Amino acid sequence: MILPLVGTVPTGALAGLGAGVVLGGAGIAWLCTRRRDHRVGSPEDVAAAAEAALAGFTVAGAVVGADGQGALAVATDGRVAAIKLQGRRIAVREIPWTRVRSTAEGIVAEVEGRFGSVLLAGVDVLDIRRLAPR
Repeated sequence: MILPLVGTVPTGALAGLGAGVVLGGAGIAWLCTRRRDHRVGSPEDVAAAAEAALAGFTVAGAVVGADGQGALAVATDGRVAAIKLQGRRIAVREIPWTRVRSTAEGIVAEVEGRFGSVLLAGVDVLDIRRLAPR
């Protein structure tokens, strides 16, 4: 025995729902790709962010990782700042030199707390030594 369908959805409403799902998925994909392209910027941008965030921090040099997600800035007095993206903002934390280490992927700056580690992909020890004040 086949029962008649009561309260069925019209074909036009199904087409509209399908179009909404496709457009919603395309919108989410666009937002995800847009977010991935965000970078900390050039060494000059990083230097300006470090000087603005840390009192008395005058940048002598800065280096940005190859992927643009992390950076280090060194002050004229030898202090070090780790820089990374937190959402769309550039976040800066001062760290001691002992927290900067080299790995196969690049330089890692270990920052305590919720800030987490900062990876400078493709940066090596020679790049960091050029930044260190003499």
